[in-house]
Amino acid sequence: MKYSRVFINSLSYELAPEVVSSNDLESRLAPIYQKFRIPVGQLAALTGITERRWWPKGHRLSDGAITAAKKAIDETQIDVNELGVVVYTGVCRDQHEPATACRIASEIGVSKHTAVYDISNACLGVLSGILDIANRIELGQIKAGMVVSAESARDIVDSTIEDMLAEPTMQKFALSLATLTGSSGAVAVILTDGSFELKNQRQHQLLGASHLSAPEHHELCQWGLQETGQHLYREFMKTDAVALLKEGVELAKHTWEHFLQQRNWLVEQVDKVICHQVGAANRKQVLNALNIPSDKEFPTYQKLGNMGTVSLPVTAAIAHDQGFLKKGDQVSFLGIGSGLNCMMLGLKW
Repeated sequence: MKYSRVFINSLSYELAPEVVSSNDLESRLAPIYQKFRIPVGQLAALTGITERRWWPKGHRLSDGAITAAKKAIDETQIDVNELGVVVYTGVCRDQHEPATACRIASEIGVSKHTAVYDISNACLGVLSGILDIANRIELGQIKAGMVVSAESARDIVDSTIEDMLAEPTMQKFALSLATLTGSSGAVAVILTDGSFELKNQRQHQLLGASHLSAPEHHELCQWGLQETGQHLYREFMKTDAVALLKEGVELAKHTWEHFLQQRNWLVEQVDKVICHQVGAANRKQVLNALNIPSDKEFPTYQKLGNMGTVSLPVTAAIAHDQGFLKKGDQVSFLGIGSGLNCMMLGLKW
């Protein structure tokens, strides 16, 4: 995939307000820690995550997405009627139908000509939405569009801790560890064809993208509903973290080779990278496998945890605000999502 007329003009976000430390979660898991003599602090030691954020109880998921969307509109001062598409891409949704994008589009007041729908692709949702809109812009179908997403980890972490306490085994602990990294937040990304006079003058050009998949590994990470008896269902999540990391890194290596060849870049010509934020082990193995020095990557997982689809774009926004991403940098977004899918975007910052 190559693009010549697509720009990211806003990366606006909303962080969930409640800070939850790894120590807080470990205190709830005290019976398991005592049974298996797991030292306190092991969660942070294994993941590198000391804190994550959650929405308040009773929070409506799309409220965070609406806040992020309104920030993006305010930042750019774009005419909402110019948005040809509003696509919601979170793993978490308000309900099965209608599309969560519908409430967001209604609240920001889009035109009746705006296409409104959801896309789902695990942690790659926002990147998938970016490319969906980029294709429309490149084809001349629209001039501008918005990707919006929100994630919430409170309920699934609470359910997972309850299940761990009910079935205190080391196998259950291992399969649940990745879930405990879950965090919450929202993001909105505005893309245009570069023809607008916008307030913030942000013009990050999307140059191209590569996408490879390994769907034979679709069972390594699962989040959904399971029957608990008497036609009652409960949310569950399980992750074979070791196998997921191994196969994810292998897929990332092939995708990286494809990406560099397509862009005609050498690895040394990539100035900065922004990765999906999973944890310390994932960061180290991915960067090592791709031969990327750690000082070219900007991590946020230590304090923000894993926000799913929201993690990568929020990290890019923070990296920009803190001066890590500079005008003219050749930047790559590196995303690996359960499924398995791997997506890499090239941008001129």
